[in-house]
Amino acid sequence: MIEERFDAIVIGAGMAGNAAAHTMASRGLKVLQLERGEYPGSKNVQGAILYADMLEKIAPDFREEAPLERRLIEQRFWMMTDRSHTGMHHRSDEFNEEKANRYTIIRSQFDRWFSKEVQAKGALVICETTVTELISDAYGKVVGVRTDRDHDTIFADVVVLAEGVNGLLGPRAGLRQTPKPDHVALAVKEMHFLPQETIDARFNLKGDEGVVIEAVGSISKGMTGMGFIYTNKESISLGIGCLVSDFAENGQTPYGLLEAFKKHPSVAPLIQGSEVKEYAAHLIPEGGYKAIPELFGDGWVVVGDAAQLNNAIHREGSNLAMTSGRMAGEAIFQVKSRKDPMTKQNLALYKKMLDDSFVIKDLKKYKDMPALLHTNSKNFFMTYPQLVSSAMDNFLRVDGKPKVEKENASIRSFVKRRTLRGLFGDAFKLARAWR
Repeated sequence: MIEERFDAIVIGAGMAGNAAAHTMASRGLKVLQLERGEYPGSKNVQGAILYADMLEKIAPDFREEAPLERRLIEQRFWMMTDRSHTGMHHRSDEFNEEKANRYTIIRSQFDRWFSKEVQAKGALVICETTVTELISDAYGKVVGVRTDRDHDTIFADVVVLAEGVNGLLGPRAGLRQTPKPDHVALAVKEMHFLPQETIDARFNLKGDEGVVIEAVGSISKGMTGMGFIYTNKESISLGIGCLVSDFAENGQTPYGLLEAFKKHPSVAPLIQGSEVKEYAAHLIPEGGYKAIPELFGDGWVVVGDAAQLNNAIHREGSNLAMTSGRMAGEAIFQVKSRKDPMTKQNLALYKKMLDDSFVIKDLKKYKDMPALLHTNSKNFFMTYPQLVSSAMDNFLRVDGKPKVEKENASIRSFVKRRTLRGLFGDAFKLARAWR
């Protein structure tokens, strides 16, 4: 039984939890971090993208020891039909720098390293421990937690909830609601192992250079979703995700979408001959600004995915998680250094710091985009990709028929189907949502 009292208890050892624990421990606070997995990262087998700027603010020398896979120098965007893709590539020497802006990582390895850094700063990290409930005093202030270890009760001045989007503690305690199905995506991912030289050849890479491919279109069967391919040193992370509400309404299965994505003629050659060793499913917050719950209260703050801090429009999650964890840690340290109590009024500093950062500013700017994409998903993910593919076929195919006749026939077809009216309407809505 742990009888000592802590300045802070952090629940969860993912990106947000590690950032919060590292920030507080490095400033001399007495921190306990509890993780229900066998070790930090044990529940995260998938590959991911690491945003260097956000981690550098927490661990400036991370490049010297962190298990990084490849530095990303190229981004590809694909708009897909069942038999084609139309894409845009961005490859720039501006990204081919010694201190890269983005890296691919394998979370199970990276999270374990990050946790060791947290422990090196003085935090006590205990794994294989599930927090069963938050403990409050007679006035409703959170003062500690109870765990599944002989019903241990552990006390602290403040509790940081970094339990992920599907965490149960916050909803059980009435601090936030369980996320709605249209505010959460379910992504399924596989790790395809290949020799490094094979990956280099297929993606036109050398050394530790890396590429990311993000794809939308018919691969999501008219649902709001995206496919992705990340290059690691000796593996390729490949997956697809859609809103949980869409899966429920359409009867599609996540694994069925993944299998179809892997067999697509644009994807199959990239993973041909690979060995699949890992498969995982992961819930991702997609509700945007309007889905953000209360972020602080008497004796508690919530960070990362549990706070719905994910920028679905720009496909950014780990940077928001790390930033929110760091800012929560900094706010708690400031309150503690003034010897003030961890009341809701004092912990409002965390929310102010977030509001002044890119995290809330970006989410607020694009607050209408998630609902727009969901409402018009069949247009954005089926009709428009097919329109683009058909236009490109007409533009490129040489068969003795006048191009002007084929183009006019395409226009008549789209007008008849009222697709052009929908396109202009959706373009107007996008412009308003992007304002």
